[in-house]
Parts: sequence; C-alpha cells; structure tokens
Amino acid sequence: MSDVTIKDEHLVPPAEVEEPELYHAHTWLGKYVFSQDAKYIAIQYSGTAIAIGLVGLVMSWVIRLQLAFPGVISSIDANVYYQSVTMHGMIMVVYLLTAVFLGGFGNFLIPLMVGARDMVFPFVNMLSYWVYLLSVIVLVASYFAPGGPTGAGWTLYPPQAITSGTPGHEWGIILMLVSLALFIVGFTMGGLNYVVTVLQGRTRGMTLMRMPLTVWGIFAAAVMALLAFPGLFVAAVMMMLDRTLGTSFFMPAIVEFGEHSKTTGGSPILFQHLFWFFGHPEVYIVALPAFGIVSDLLSTHARKNIFGYRMMVWAIVAIGVLSMIVWGHHMYVSGMNPLFGFFFAVTTLAIAVPTALKVYNWVLTLWRADIHFTTPMLFALGFLVTFVNGGLTGLYLGNVIVDVPLSATLFVVAHFHMVMGVAPILVIFGAIYHWYPKITGRMMDEGLGKIHFWITFLGAYMIFFPMHYLGVLGVPRRFYEMGDTSWLPLSAVALNHFITITALIVGAAQGLFFFNLFRSLKYGKLSGPNPWRATTLEWQTPETPPGHGNFGRELPVVYRWPYAYSVPGAPEDYLPQNAPPLKGEHLL
Repeated sequence: MSDVTIKDEHLVPPAEVEEPELYHAHTWLGKYVFSQDAKYIAIQYSGTAIAIGLVGLVMSWVIRLQLAFPGVISSIDANVYYQSVTMHGMIMVVYLLTAVFLGGFGNFLIPLMVGARDMVFPFVNMLSYWVYLLSVIVLVASYFAPGGPTGAGWTLYPPQAITSGTPGHEWGIILMLVSLALFIVGFTMGGLNYVVTVLQGRTRGMTLMRMPLTVWGIFAAAVMALLAFPGLFVAAVMMMLDRTLGTSFFMPAIVEFGEHSKTTGGSPILFQHLFWFFGHPEVYIVALPAFGIVSDLLSTHARKNIFGYRMMVWAIVAIGVLSMIVWGHHMYVSGMNPLFGFFFAVTTLAIAVPTALKVYNWVLTLWRADIHFTTPMLFALGFLVTFVNGGLTGLYLGNVIVDVPLSATLFVVAHFHMVMGVAPILVIFGAIYHWYPKITGRMMDEGLGKIHFWITFLGAYMIFFPMHYLGVLGVPRRFYEMGDTSWLPLSAVALNHFITITALIVGAAQGLFFFNLFRSLKYGKLSGPNPWRATTLEWQTPETPPGHGNFGRELPVVYRWPYAYSVPGAPEDYLPQNAPPLKGEHLL
C-alpha cells in the first residue's frame, strides 16, 4: 500500500455535491413505525428476523425430538417432520441470516461507517423493510392454510414439491413461493440502497481503500445478491405457474398414483440449476458480511491494525466472483458431464485460496497483539475456529468421488451447520455485543455475555461434531424413521440421543442472551461514546445513540484508514479516522 505524507489538511478534496436534505418525521408513527431513518429500519429488520428465527429454532427441536425418540411424541407425524425440516432450513438461511446481516447490520453500519447522513434512498429503504415483513407474514400464514406449510425440503425440488403426497402441496408451496418472491423484491430495494450509498454517499476523504472491511463485506454481498437472487425469483415464478396453471417448466411427464399427469417436457434439473445459482452465492452473501465484521472485531479488541488490508479487500472480491461459478457442486448426485464435474470441483477448491488468505491474515493480526478477551472478541475467535473446521469438511465434499457417498448423510448436515449455521450466528452475537453500546448508550453485562458464549460455543460443537461421525457411518439425513438400525453400532444411537438433549439445552440457553439484551436497556452500565476505543466513524458521532442525521451539523472528514491502532507517537493507542493528522504522520 502506498503511503502519502499529508502536510496540510487541504489535501482532502472538497465535497463534490451538496448534502441531501433529510426527511424529518412529524409523528410518532413516522419516526418509529414507518421510519425512514436507517438506524430504526435496522432495528426493525433485526427484530423481525430474530423473531422468525426463534420459530426456526423451535422447528429444529421438533426435528431432533423425532430423530432421537421416534414415535414417542404422537403429534410429530411424517407430515409435521418434513414441514419442520423445510421451514427450519428456509427460515434460518433466508429470513434470519440474510435479513440480519444485510437488512440489520447493513442499514445500521453503512451510513455511520462511511460518514453519511442516511441511506441514499430513505423512502425506498423503508419500503424494503415492509415488503420483507410482508414476506414473513405470508410465510407464517402457511401454518394456518389447509394442509399446512410445504414439506418439500428447504430446496423445494420439483416435481415432488407440487405433487400430491407431499405435505402442503396445495396452499403451502404457493405461500412459500409468494413469500420468497416478496423477500427478493424487498431485498432488491434494500440492496440497491446499500450499493449506491457505498459508491455515492461516502464523506470527504473516505476512499474505497479507507472503508472498514465490514462495509466491504456488506457491499460485496449486496452486489452478489443482486446478481443471484433473480435466479431464485424466476424459479419461484415458474414453479408457481406449474402449480397453478399447469405449465411444464419443471414438470416432466410422470405417473402419479397410477394416473398420467397432463404435464410433459419440463426439466426438474433446470430448477436445481436456478436454485443453486442462488443457493451457493447465498452462503457467501451471509459469509462476506461476517468476514468483514470479524475483521473489525479482531482488530479493535486486539488493539492492532488488520494484517494485509488490501489483500483482505481483494480476497472478498475474489470470493464473491468465484462463488458465482461453483453452484454445480450441489448437484453431483443429480448427474452431470464429468467435464462439468471437474470444473465445479476445481472452482470449489479454488475458492479456498482467498478464504485461506483471510484466515492467515486474521491469525497474523492476532500475532503479538494486545488481545482483550471481551465478549465480542470471544465470539469472533469462536467464529474463526468454527469456520476453519467447517471449511475443512467442505474440502471433502467439494470432491465428486467423496461427495457422492456422503451427500445423503448427516455429514452434509454437520458441515453445512458449522459453516452456515454456527459460524455466522457467532458473528451475529459478537456484533450485537460490540455495537449494542452505540445503539443504546449502555453496555451489556460482560459476565452474562461470557457465560452465553461458552454455552453456545461448546454446545454447538457437542451437537455438530458427532454428526460427522454419524455421517461417515452412513446415517441418512431427511429420514422421518430409519426402520431397522441393527447395522448401526450402539454408539450411534447414544450419540443421537446426546445430540438431541444438547440441542434442547443450548437452544433454551439463548434465553440468557435475551435476558441480558433487555435488562441492559435499563440497568446496563452507561457506555459513553466510544467504550471500545475504536477508530471507525460510527464511534465518533457527537451523540450516543446517534441522532437523526448521524453526525450533527458537520460531516466528518476522513484522513486515514480504519485500523490505526498502536500508532507510534500517538497520544493514545488508537487514532480515529477523522482525527487531524499528526505532524509528519504517514497516512494510508
């Protein structure tokens, strides 16, 4: 990275355009309900996502209870089981993780971190949340529809998703597809806002290479989502037409209960391509914001600049590009030309290179650092360990020969949950503990936070590590009942019980987090404006929590990169991005 010696502050270019005029709410409804302030919209997104996420958590309990104690709970029949599998997967991946990282953290952090008053299109931003809320309401409505929600599995593969015999094949699948289409419409409005705000809304001196990695991660994820989500939108519309009008986009000629269907010529494989063209980028739509947030947490709580900033930025870009051309590794079992299998295996392994660079840089950031084991830091370190473990099992599944026998087993469930479940959830918790003081002006209880971390971290490993062993033994996934299990060792049965009991305990223990969250609103210690002594702009606002417009009368001017920790000659061990240059300081 080239250094530039700043001899006077006039080297920062003047503003090119006037500040946009802010919308000022005049009623309580306009300020808190139909708010156009990105900070309130972020809280609305996060609250709604966490609420529906709790529904997904309960669905996981239903799944585990049936697997460990089949037939004991009479209300869990085959239909309820498959509906729970479907709703758990779709809720957690789309309606929780995507909404929290992009709608929640994206709305709260982007304007504050780039020095903007608000999002570029506040009214569109407000609409994006209400369309998202509508999509959640439509999804939940399927529980009250005739036949209940769809039980086609979270991938919704046709023809089974819309043929009789599958739970919710009438109204359930229609409401699911409508909900997904609404979610994509809402996200598109939000995603365009994130991209345009990053490109056009930055304050003076905030170059692209001075943006925090959190902003880079959310920005790259938003661009990827704008490219990938249309594939799922088109697939949802086409399947809806197959279900309601009898078209044959995905429906081949089939025999159903002894009768020939009226459909012919459709391609179920086409749906798989469209779904996974969205589905694999979705992994990194969640992971890239998590990567950025972890980078900021590690640097701030280790009191050390991030190692290899530019390399980290380009790694984010490389991961985003490569993730768009690896979707086929989800379809090895569906069958494909060996040359395509070779291509997708190579690109899948290639994406490990920029990902590994990020891991190495995180480790080097921690090397000889002044590490403070705060609650956010513990969750960031937990993510680092978990993502590496999950990624290593992904290398096995990226290989065609290994993936085929393991594809239908619990090994895939274990890998997917380590990478896409546990790892990002740890980041969400760490980020909430980290930015809670900026949102509320109060600190969350550190003691309760650390207890919450250890229960969650160790509990997650006790749940998903044994699943790898069960998968290698050949224990299948998605089965309501396994029937004769005499071929399994007794250890597999015991582990199944152990996993279920642990999942129930760890899930219930999240109540400790919510107790801490709400109790701290009133009884939490006052945080002050910058309790973590961080450098980025969100911690330099004149008010905590930030007022309307974020930065008072004057927007900040940025003079340096966001990781100026332990700078020699500085009065403290950090230099905020908007602090005037020191004499003779070399700025990045």
